Amino acid sequence: MKLSLLSCGLLASLAPLVSATALTYKLVANEKACFYTDVENKGTKIAFYFAVQSGGAFDVDYEVTGPQQKVILDGAKERQGDFVFTALDSGEYKFCFNNEMSTFAEKFVDFEIAVENEAARASLPAKQGTTPEQTSALEESIFKLSGQLSTITRNQKYFRTRENRNFSTVRSTERRIFNFSIIESLMMICMAGLQVFIVRFFFQGARKGYV
Repeated sequence: MKLSLLSCGLLASLAPLVSATALTYKLVANEKACFYTDVENKGTKIAFYFAVQSGGAFDVDYEVTGPQQKVILDGAKERQGDFVFTALDSGEYKFCFNNEMSTFAEKFVDFEIAVENEAARASLPAKQGTTPEQTSALEESIFKLSGQLSTITRNQKYFRTRENRNFSTVRSTERRIFNFSIIESLMMICMAGLQVFIVRFFFQGARKGYV
């Protein structure tokens, strides 16, 4: 399966220097889904985050490929990942998730792709009535705040992922307890019926002996 983030209009601009996409995708069994983003300049930093929210063993195979079909990142049966790498070439970068290892389990994958061009920071216009030192200090503060907000967002996603996994474990445990309770009740009923049958058999045999 091939999906383009740009053509679908899913690439939203979060800041003048950063463009990012955050999606939740349903990956069905035996499916491979790829997402694409364009990088215009070399040296651009790309952040890639994903986490399996539900399905199977909460794992998925992933692969990140550059414009020259060179594999940049890959992994098998990973639950989540958080990576930042520098684009050495301009062009189209491909981010793929592979669920071909599952025969029936579908999975929900949260992922985010953010592209940042630090070279554009030097071209930011200076404000009137401020010195370059003041402007530079203000810009650095803004970028630090942006980085801290990004960290908070990632932590929230991580905790949400853990919450979903724990909730899935609780539901699975409740289902198993319910099934074992049903099986135990059926076994008790069968044992009671068997005991009644054995007692009646003994009494019937005793009566025949007296006759």
